[in-house]
Amino acid sequence: MQKILDLISEEMKKAFEAAGYNADLGKVTLSNRPDLCEYQCNGAMAGAKQYHKAPIMIANEVAEKLQNSEVFAEVSAVAPGFLNLKVKEQFVKEYLQAMRDDVKFGLQMPEKTKKIMVDYGGPNVAKPLHVGHLRSAIIGESIKRICRYAGHEVIGDIHLGDWGLQMGLIITELQKRQPDLVYFDENFAGEYPKEAPFTISELEEIYPTASAKSKEDAQYKAEAMEATYKLQSGVRGYRALWDHIISVSVSDLKKNYENLNVDFDLWKGESDVHDIIPGMVEAMKKGGYAYESDGALVVDVKEETDTKEVPPCMILKSDGASLYNTTDLATIMDRMENYNPDKLIYLTDKRQELYFEQVFRCARKTGLVKPETELVHIGFGTMNGKDGKPFKTRDGGVMRLEMLLKEINEEMYRKIMENKSMSEDEAKETAKVVALSAVKYGDLSNQASKDYIFDIDRFTSFEGDTGPYILYTIVRIKSILNKYKEQGGDAKQTVLQDAVNASEKSLMLEISKFNAMLETAYEEIAPHRICAYIYDLANAFNRFYHETKILTEEDKEKQAGWIALLALTRDILETCIDLLGFSAPERM
Repeated sequence: MQKILDLISEEMKKAFEAAGYNADLGKVTLSNRPDLCEYQCNGAMAGAKQYHKAPIMIANEVAEKLQNSEVFAEVSAVAPGFLNLKVKEQFVKEYLQAMRDDVKFGLQMPEKTKKIMVDYGGPNVAKPLHVGHLRSAIIGESIKRICRYAGHEVIGDIHLGDWGLQMGLIITELQKRQPDLVYFDENFAGEYPKEAPFTISELEEIYPTASAKSKEDAQYKAEAMEATYKLQSGVRGYRALWDHIISVSVSDLKKNYENLNVDFDLWKGESDVHDIIPGMVEAMKKGGYAYESDGALVVDVKEETDTKEVPPCMILKSDGASLYNTTDLATIMDRMENYNPDKLIYLTDKRQELYFEQVFRCARKTGLVKPETELVHIGFGTMNGKDGKPFKTRDGGVMRLEMLLKEINEEMYRKIMENKSMSEDEAKETAKVVALSAVKYGDLSNQASKDYIFDIDRFTSFEGDTGPYILYTIVRIKSILNKYKEQGGDAKQTVLQDAVNASEKSLMLEISKFNAMLETAYEEIAPHRICAYIYDLANAFNRFYHETKILTEEDKEKQAGWIALLALTRDILETCIDLLGFSAPERM
């Protein structure tokens, strides 16, 4: 289905052509003066030089050709040569009816489906999720959903940090505390216990303790490095312990991500590509790409067009050890071999921009990806406290994600209970849903690359550009539709009518922008586009609602038209918030 602006532009192009001018001058845009008109065309201004004619003369001639237009209700030529436009109510109604009948409200599906992989997790196992993990999870989940809705095959991968020195540190500390564990007995040949010798709480305490010791004690660090080497070399007991660490950690991670309404298709980690690294490195050497520099193995990735220095991409350290670069390149190789994606999207802190530039260039230069494979890094800004500094706990530590969500849930519960309109249990469940909207909308309404202030008071407000305001609007619509049903009406049997007042037409025009907005959100990989759209849509609905007595309207045909409009508004709002990764309760 064509976008409404394209249909309006087509009508304008025909008029320019009929008046003897180039059809391309007929491009229509949204009005930058909505108090004067709904759309505008500046083609006469652009055509003035081309045709050596005053722009107002061209505009008047084009306006004359549109007197009997089926699209435009008003066409005004305004000095020095603008065309101010208003569209017919019937044209808008028919467009919305076509949207209503379409599976995805008129969003055009791609001619060729792409396979897209989104890498948006990146937590280290054995560590609790903290606020630093929030943005990649929220933005990545939304991007995955947007790409799927746009008609593409999308695979989300958590890409766990599960294979470095941190594993050796945990194993070393465990051995110090429980040296008699069977995992450390080199002569043990039986089956290892199915139960882990630690809980997630113990594991989360063990790692920072071990990390702190290694910084102060060189011998301890050497033991941890030895333990890492044994693990990666396949020592049975160490591998069995590692399996326990992964199992306990992943179980906890799944619970935390579930609370965020985030899920991954793949739960792969750095360990999954460990065995293919030697072959990849050898191929880079044989291909003449990798060479030794100060003992390390590197690949040059600078290009002639560079305006700033791009250092070589290091493949192996001087002691032969792998780096993040090595693992990420091997992961790209693994993804290409096993999934063959058309596009790879990575979500990380924007400070890693240069790092990903190096990795992507290295992957292209060494032939790990096809020339046409798209490699995209989306660097996001920092989530800051009200002081403008990275968000911390009251005592200055990094806040655990579950504690942050708990705080917001409690704040939302308090606000909901102030109304005393629902039971405690229902209020708690509703608070969870609304709190998630507050967190996700608060993040996603900002352009990903920008830093933002995490303000609980503002994010949990039911007024302004917030998640709770959007949900309150949806709940208000649901309430009206439920009352209509109680009065014997059936929203599914209603049909849209021509708008009868300005606020109704304004709401209809906002709805009509959906497919163009979604196309832009996909092309720009920009969830904030959806937030801006639903905020405008919610505002347009609330203006219409305050000016219109829907349920007491005596003209049943007019009322049914409004109900059809409300149902369409609800459906589009609920589709949009699902793409942002949250849902609406039945009441608030």
